[in-house]
Amino acid sequence: MAIRESPDGTSSRRSLKTAMLALLASTRWALGLTWSTSPWLVSGVVISTCGRALVPAGLALTARGLINGLVDLLHRGSDDFPVLIPWLVLGVGLAIVQAMSDVGSRYLMQRLNDEMQLTITVDILKHAAGLDIACFENHRFHDVMERAKQDTAQHFSQFLISIIGVINNGLQLVSLLLILVMIEPFITAVLAPVALPYLIFQLRLAKTRHVKEQTRTTGRRWASYFVRLLTDPQSAAEVKLLDLAPLLINRYRILITEFRDQDRQVHFRSFLGASAFALSAAAVFYLILAWVVYRALQSKLTVGDVAIYAGASTALRSNLANVIQLMSNAVEHALFVFNLKEFLNIRPWIQDTGNTIPVSRQGDIQFTHVSFSYPGSSRLILSDISLHIKPGETVAVVGENGAGKTTLAKLIARLYEPDQGYIALDGMDIRQLPVAYLHSQLTFVLQGFGRYEATAADNIAYGDWRRLLHDQDQVEAIAREANIQEMIEGMPQTYGTMLGKMFGGHDLSTGQWQQLAVARAFARDACVLILDEPTASLDARAEHAIFSRFRELLKGRTTILISHRFSTVSMADRILVLDQGRLIEQGTHQELMARNGHYATLYNLQERQMPVSGTAS
Repeated sequence: MAIRESPDGTSSRRSLKTAMLALLASTRWALGLTWSTSPWLVSGVVISTCGRALVPAGLALTARGLINGLVDLLHRGSDDFPVLIPWLVLGVGLAIVQAMSDVGSRYLMQRLNDEMQLTITVDILKHAAGLDIACFENHRFHDVMERAKQDTAQHFSQFLISIIGVINNGLQLVSLLLILVMIEPFITAVLAPVALPYLIFQLRLAKTRHVKEQTRTTGRRWASYFVRLLTDPQSAAEVKLLDLAPLLINRYRILITEFRDQDRQVHFRSFLGASAFALSAAAVFYLILAWVVYRALQSKLTVGDVAIYAGASTALRSNLANVIQLMSNAVEHALFVFNLKEFLNIRPWIQDTGNTIPVSRQGDIQFTHVSFSYPGSSRLILSDISLHIKPGETVAVVGENGAGKTTLAKLIARLYEPDQGYIALDGMDIRQLPVAYLHSQLTFVLQGFGRYEATAADNIAYGDWRRLLHDQDQVEAIAREANIQEMIEGMPQTYGTMLGKMFGGHDLSTGQWQQLAVARAFARDACVLILDEPTASLDARAEHAIFSRFRELLKGRTTILISHRFSTVSMADRILVLDQGRLIEQGTHQELMARNGHYATLYNLQERQMPVSGTAS
């Protein structure tokens, strides 16, 4: 929402104040996270930085003492070299301290950077794993997540490096300034007019760069999408056959060219600002140097004073430019760090507050007046659904596309919350159950089943990995039950065969991947089995092999079977028929056919299509 400017500019000041407070809050949060990651590394970095920062001033004072001592000896015609030895020893000591501080600070920063990279990446992954499916289906969330993933750890590291740089260069600047003030106090009067405009310019430029990157998030996701379409094995064949590459490459080029042109303008502004500062600072410092030389000619200053001023003013000018640039960098990276904070502040819509576990584990499911619409939509996907699935019962759910079949399964798993009504498992509202317990009682074969880049054994064990990952005998037993042992034993390294193309493994057909997914579902010791189009990618032989032993594989579990294949659902104990989100019919296959309603219409339509399909093939 835009802020309307008040006549006295108070809205603008409030907006600036709010932005500054948010920036300070992000900075405190980032520094707190850094400290909690490794207090001793942070302490080491700060100590070495402060020590390194004070060395240049000490070297300047040492050089002044050495030069003045040497000039005094020359004036007296003395060769009393031992008089200069303390200054030389002090200079060597300070040089050693500076060298070791540089080495130590780099080592500690590298260690801290590694720790922060690990901490931040793990935090992002853990937080993403704890969010709802609804979040991942929201395009705005993907923008937030993309900004959090976009080199956030690198921005965090650069933020810390910039902060350390500000401390280091700032202490050097202050110490050098104190020395120069002793020689020529007038320098303080000209420092602020030279530095402040450049500091404000750099801070505004940092804000501009950040805002541009924020507005590009969706565009960068599009660019990544175009790259993925052109390089992903799943889409490469169709892209080639349709000759989409020139179109996709051109869209990518247009998008990135726009970003490049915007960046070119920002780079040119930065060049102009830096040039103006460099010229003005050089002019001012050399005018003051001329004044110092003039005073030395009048014997009001020593040769050592001129020498130290010449060296210290050059270092001061460099440090001033560095401090301003590093402050700007710190602000810019802090703004990007806020992206991580924004992502980590997202909370799941579904609160895991349940703390009760049913006395018995049976697989009894009860829907009571359940209605549901997806977040952001007013269209009801399910409307006033009430049904009861008995323990051990096999229930098929059928209906046309969009009828709400898959949504029904998602609500049982509490991937979403109903808008109205409630769902109970074994007599308890699933909202009263811990989410981990609820999920442990369910096992799925989803339409978008996983194709894990792992061994064949692991692809099965992932169904209950805590129990099966290191139990090869049990994994092989599950493969035999699911009738896929022959398929696995035909692989190059049998159960140890790495699957998938991404890392050079053995690839499978879509149907073979689905057979593994079915075995993975049977691997979990759950009381409810939900099969969403479990044989959609299987050939007739593989489908027959599974369903000929269907009852044996279920092991008495409550089963919900979602399928468009009526040959599959007819073996269910009961069939639920959904139409436009409503439960309009239920019964056995024979009962529904005798009723000659919606189910019979769909069944007869599919039966009439089967001969046509068979002839065409």
